[in-house]
Amino acid sequence: MSSLITEDEIRHECELVWLEDIDSLDYVRQSLDRLPTRGGRPVYHRDGRMVGYAVLGTAAKSSRTSGTFRRRVFWLLPHDRDSDPCGLYTTGAPAEAVDPRTLAVGVKGSKTERSEGGPPSSAMRELGITLPL
Repeated sequence: MSSLITEDEIRHECELVWLEDIDSLDYVRQSLDRLPTRGGRPVYHRDGRMVGYAVLGTAAKSSRTSGTFRRRVFWLLPHDRDSDPCGLYTTGAPAEAVDPRTLAVGVKGSKTERSEGGPPSSAMRELGITLPL
């Protein structure tokens, strides 16, 4: 869950790679996966699709026991809002979901009105930003 990711665990990131345009996504799910390398596109084993991933710098050390690296992977499931706007997450979002606009290298991101599917704030209305219904 993204709430369990600490900034210390992602301090060795040097790049976030997006496989899709995140401007159209209200949220992405994020997890720390054990991967065999610091960089490159990881193999994806979940339902749904991978939206992006983190690349680690050379200072990142592998686990002494498994030899793997903990890297963030960003993903969506078939029942998420982008694919099923009237489904389970019409409002609210999964626990591990964050607004992709709040993500950056070494920054775990956060939930926003947009990611939660809530009503737009007055600032959003003033800027002409609308949420999908």
